[in-house]
Amino acid sequence: MNAKVNYGQQAYDFDEGILFFISPNQVFSIEPVPETKEKPSGYMLLIHPDFLWNSPLAHLIKKYDFFDYSVHEALFVSKKEEAIVHGIIANIQQEYHANIDKFSQNIILSHIETLLNYSERFYDRQFITRKITNHNLLTRLEELLNEYFNTPDLMSAGLPSVQLIADKLHLSPNYLSRLLKSLTGQSTQQYMHEKLIEKAKEKLSTTDLSISEIAYALGFEHPQSFTKLFKSKTNMSPLKFRQSFN
Repeated sequence: MNAKVNYGQQAYDFDEGILFFISPNQVFSIEPVPETKEKPSGYMLLIHPDFLWNSPLAHLIKKYDFFDYSVHEALFVSKKEEAIVHGIIANIQQEYHANIDKFSQNIILSHIETLLNYSERFYDRQFITRKITNHNLLTRLEELLNEYFNTPDLMSAGLPSVQLIADKLHLSPNYLSRLLKSLTGQSTQQYMHEKLIEKAKEKLSTTDLSISEIAYALGFEHPQSFTKLFKSKTNMSPLKFRQSFN
């Protein structure tokens, strides 16, 4: 592409062959690379919100979570995938420049939905092909959660939110959950709960702290919430788990 694509104040992590999505009021820029004379090339598909009005896509478009992905999460498309995108854009262009009739809007909308569905497939593929990067991120997540659950301030800080963990990893919550799903089969919330239960089991089996003290130490505001979560994950209460070691 011979250019840097910026979303907000940061650059995407690919320089060419990228596909990205923005919602209304989001800011991006394209800066040509100084040392090359070639101009950036590509397509920009702008869709007015009114064009989606009263169509099924107006509601379906909300399911495509890549519209709110974070700044380092551009989609790199292969040559084969790029050809598919070119073909869909060509169909939209052809329909747009043809004589407008009562079928035009629905046909263009169907092409847009096809583009979004392919993009979703490409994102899933990227989670697989970027395994090294993704597993490094999983290691960072493990370290972050271990650090968080071992902090002495957890009682006052409370349980970490998915948003907080995603922010510390410089990812959006949706992207992080989707990535974890591909690597572990669990959402971020589920993954965090598993780590929390591991820590709870450790405290229940190696300390004399009461159930309430463990709950507060793990950041729960109410011991009942801790008991409910523990039971849902282990099919036994914290007390019964502790008694199983005696």
